[in-house]
Amino acid sequence: MSLLRINGLSKSFGGLRAVDGLSFEVTRGEVVGLLGPNGSGKTTAMNLISGALRADSGEIVFDGHCIEKLPPHRIARLGVARTFQLVRVLGTMSTAENVQAGLAFGSEHVFGAAARDASLVLLDRVGLRDRADLPASELTYIDQKRLELARALALGPQLLLLDEWLAGLNPSELREGIALIHDLRARGVTIILVEHVMDAVRALCDRCVVMSAGTKLAEGKTQDVLARDDVISAYLGVDHA
Repeated sequence: MSLLRINGLSKSFGGLRAVDGLSFEVTRGEVVGLLGPNGSGKTTAMNLISGALRADSGEIVFDGHCIEKLPPHRIARLGVARTFQLVRVLGTMSTAENVQAGLAFGSEHVFGAAARDASLVLLDRVGLRDRADLPASELTYIDQKRLELARALALGPQLLLLDEWLAGLNPSELREGIALIHDLRARGVTIILVEHVMDAVRALCDRCVVMSAGTKLAEGKTQDVLARDDVISAYLGVDHA
């Protein structure tokens, strides 16, 4: 039932080994946390999975397809969608048009009135239906995050990569965000979650993979991994381990 299998994945930038021999699997229907301190290689790993970067070595198998050499648009059409650590919306287009762009480039290639209708359904799911005709540049930061999620969902993904999507939310927004991710999982979407908000990690993640300096430090059930001394040390320093 493995949806994603990563084996020996590595990526260097000059002399910096950002990802070093990373291996793990994700089962269909799971929410897996990809954790680690800043600079540990999490976002680089997400970029490799989504095709934004090409690996120096290693294998990425998604739904039976080797994707490590495919361009991003081919990977997206196979069923991988993502959000970014730095929000990227099309500011001069309306909120609905941003989602329609995702629908146009998805595997179904939805256009016209059908795309408008489908965009409103997705905007309703993330709480932005009433802002459908507002220019995306006029949305608040949090609403731009919601929009980016709706646009990712427009691709109809099997696997959703969320890169610190819950960062910066106030407590009520965080509860709403957690509920939304639970709903996506209930709809059959498998999720890899890069996150520093540990309350969200504990509430959402079945398992966690912890990275440190590009390598896998730990993997296992969330409560067990977060209790490990080496994981605590990687996040907080040896004095806290």
